[in-house]
Amino acid sequence: MRIPCIGLAVAALILQTPPREGQQWWHHIEFLADDALQGRNVGTPGFEKAAEYVEQQFKEIGLKPAGSSGYRQPVKLESRRLVPEESSIALVRDGQEQPLTMREDAMLSARGELDGSIDAPMVFVGYGLSIPEAKWDDLAGQDLHGKIAVYVTSAAPVKIPDNVRSHLSSTAERWAVLRKAGAIGVATISNFGAILTSRAASPAAAATAPRPSADGRAGPPVVQPTVVLADRDLQDQAGQLVSMTLTAAGAEKLLQGSGHSVEELASLVRDRKPLPRFSLTGTLRVHAALERQSLDSENIVGMVEGSAPSLKSEYVVMSAHLDHLGVGRSINGDAIYNGAMDDASGVASVIEIARALKASGVRTKRSIVFMTVTGEEKGELGSKYFAAHPTVPFDAIVADINLDMFLPLYPLKVIEVQGLAESSLGEAVRAAAQAEGVDVQTDREPEQNRFTRSDQYSFVRRGIPALAFKFGYEFGSPEERTRREWVRDVYHKPIDDVKQPVDTEAAVKFDRVILGLLERVADDPSRPKWNDDSFFKRFAVSANGG
Repeated sequence: MRIPCIGLAVAALILQTPPREGQQWWHHIEFLADDALQGRNVGTPGFEKAAEYVEQQFKEIGLKPAGSSGYRQPVKLESRRLVPEESSIALVRDGQEQPLTMREDAMLSARGELDGSIDAPMVFVGYGLSIPEAKWDDLAGQDLHGKIAVYVTSAAPVKIPDNVRSHLSSTAERWAVLRKAGAIGVATISNFGAILTSRAASPAAAATAPRPSADGRAGPPVVQPTVVLADRDLQDQAGQLVSMTLTAAGAEKLLQGSGHSVEELASLVRDRKPLPRFSLTGTLRVHAALERQSLDSENIVGMVEGSAPSLKSEYVVMSAHLDHLGVGRSINGDAIYNGAMDDASGVASVIEIARALKASGVRTKRSIVFMTVTGEEKGELGSKYFAAHPTVPFDAIVADINLDMFLPLYPLKVIEVQGLAESSLGEAVRAAAQAEGVDVQTDREPEQNRFTRSDQYSFVRRGIPALAFKFGYEFGSPEERTRREWVRDVYHKPIDDVKQPVDTEAAVKFDRVILGLLERVADDPSRPKWNDDSFFKRFAVSANGG
């Protein structure tokens, strides 16, 4: 059999029987997404069983520990739970207190650090964004010192690339700007886009629906503790005393006496126009009671050492998150959020790609780090910790290749690559895909902000080029319908389990592409570079002291 000009480890994988490779990949998912692991929530026995499983797989494959503490990198976390019966929110105007009803008007989040009481004035700051490149500044002329910043979480109507919009609109970046301006807390309105439609259909129903989750992330529809890194220097919302979301009804109450209405602001958002900025009457009185608990978790990190004396001390990282959502509200009699595709599938591919590389006997020039991380569902916590405290020298990490819910739901014809146009990694993935007869495309749904919503973002923010992936599709195709239906019906629900139909042969083909990509990056004499026109290039300059 003639082997085309591709990486040797990929060739070795092809020579194995594809069904067997698919069975091995699926076997890992069957273990990790079994009900016995109770959804692999951080700080639970189920997550620890999953961590032990990955560690054992790394040992059996023959990966070297990539750190002084063995395969495990300890990650200290803090769980915070708001005590509802001891917490309250109210508006104070002219000495009169107007209570806000929890859930109907507003929700406090345990991401806020307040454990006690506070009274603070409020300022509405539009979209809450400051974007010098676009000459956009919602904070211009506003005094935010000691105040609560109230803003709409919709994307501002500015012409900037989608990945840049995702970055600047993230909760972390918005808070960084607001904190620098002196704010001590935030109150967000995230449902303006639905207000006009819902009120036209039923004004009474629109007063309370839809209600956003307290932290803005999808997940089980039940209040769970907020989990943050114990290291306060790594907490994106450090210094935020008050963190709360408002419903339409709550926003209406805050706006009373300001000369502005919910309908007015919602219309501006709908028409993609700038929003006014103005002080709100009265003060916000918040009392919060927090219960805190320390949690121990870990990243699992192994390595295949490189062969070239000049490059073996540089590292390509391959990552996937091991945690999922745990146990939540029952849907159709099932309360376990197993996370088979999100992201046991990515963990399974990390294991099998490492196995294929090691079994092939091929030695890439650079070392390759294989890692599963904790706390992605809580805000990319494990990857954020690793990027700040890597088990290998930080300045020797050249790239991150991240697998999160890549969705092998149909045959692989095209791979959707998040970050494709940002760095030279785009050229490498095009070559790796082409070798397998697979096309490459950019993000089909840039409005979903996926490039900044998983663990690759922790590396990007530290200046390291990174990519993430999904099975692609052509607009109007059956594949598009399949993926959209999966996101609608399965994503972050108990039905994401081992009973769903998955194309294991397509998953094996995907793994070949990713292994080919790893080989190319690890063997290239030049390190991956941000493209000159990439917004994210600035983080590399900053990380290097520029």
